[in-house]
Amino acid sequence: MSKAHVLVVDDEPDIRELVREILEDEGYVVTTAESAAEARQARDARQPDLALLDIWMPGEDGISLLKDWAAGGGPGFPVVMISGHGTVETAVEATRQGAVDFVEKPLSMGRLLATVEQALTHSGGDEPASAVADSIEPVGRSARMRELREQAERVAASDSWILLTGEPGSGRKCLGRYIHALSPRRQGPLVEVSAGTIAGQSAAEELFGQEHGGRILPGRLEAAAGGSLVLDEASELDAEAQTRLASAIDAGGFQRVGGSSWVPLDARIISTARQELTSAVAAGHFRQDLCYALSVIPMHVPALREHAEDIPELVAFYVDRLVESERLAYRRFTVAAQNRLRNHDWPGNVRELRNLIQRLLVLGDGLDIDVAEVEAALAAGQQGGSTEDWSPALALDLPLREAREQFERAYLQQQLVRAGGSVAQLARLAGMERTHLYRKLRSLGIDPRDSSDAAGGQA
Repeated sequence: MSKAHVLVVDDEPDIRELVREILEDEGYVVTTAESAAEARQARDARQPDLALLDIWMPGEDGISLLKDWAAGGGPGFPVVMISGHGTVETAVEATRQGAVDFVEKPLSMGRLLATVEQALTHSGGDEPASAVADSIEPVGRSARMRELREQAERVAASDSWILLTGEPGSGRKCLGRYIHALSPRRQGPLVEVSAGTIAGQSAAEELFGQEHGGRILPGRLEAAAGGSLVLDEASELDAEAQTRLASAIDAGGFQRVGGSSWVPLDARIISTARQELTSAVAAGHFRQDLCYALSVIPMHVPALREHAEDIPELVAFYVDRLVESERLAYRRFTVAAQNRLRNHDWPGNVRELRNLIQRLLVLGDGLDIDVAEVEAALAAGQQGGSTEDWSPALALDLPLREAREQFERAYLQQQLVRAGGSVAQLARLAGMERTHLYRKLRSLGIDPRDSSDAAGGQA
């Protein structure tokens, strides 16, 4: 399946570039335009799968452009409107002209990503649920994977909340999507949120939404109504978010931040964690009542080394997918090369394997990938090594600002290696809000995609 193509239309260069970088880091193909005229040209050149359209632009505004598209029989793709000072009236008008959603500046990147994913999911609503499930079905014929699929099919039929445990990169979120695609809620939205990237008031607004100046901004739980919410790394929820979520579960609903209206809780929560939440409860880091609520059905996703016999099938699956989605030249792994992969311990699990395959397809040449090329790629992936003993050289002879920038650059580069190039994981390691982190990376000239190539896998 090809990556979704998103058209970003905004007259502010900083916002345009920030949104482009974030969407590209999430795997989307992005085209940008600074005006309605450029947006028309971009659409004529290649129709997007989704458009993010700013309302207030010099010359022709976004609503007028949307009306023009609607007059021509509709844009043919979902449109999400963006505004820094919109009103209820403009939101209603945008919806009347065919916009599927409305987000407000300053942008919350977590909410924006959820909105993009939800809009794209609904735009493909005619696809049979069985086809969606097939596209994300966990790969492997081993007894462990067959048992996992069978268990997923059983629990999908109920509406009970699920906790998926396992090592990072083992496919926990993929299994959550698979369960949703098989469930009675499959026609509803699938919304994902990473607990480690939200904290304090931000967490409350992300999860429960907010009301401000007559405007309503739904949170993730409300966006997932009728569907499922995948709460990634649930054990990393901060204390305030845990308390609010536990209260919402107990009451069966919640109020948006700054609002008074009651919103029913109608989302199935599928959580992920590295280990059972009871460990976090015992350590005093997690509420016991919330642990019980999120862990009604516990499932464990095995590490790749525990079903290494599936590696040849996984290799074939990722080669085919990458050749199609990235338009890379097809290459095949020799039997000896596959055997070497089977005997690697894969600390980054399935995600590390996928990254290695992608690196070999991009950087190598020739039809066959032999064991020597695999050995070299594995060695290169381990060169980042452990960062536990790393410490930067102290630049005591520099002005404070330059020394601070030098430290920040070295610190974030090393943390990116630990995070396997994942900005979401980097945000957790560095304790930074994701939007601010992207701006910091850009100001320091750091490209997360460069770091992902240097690391063994993504966390």
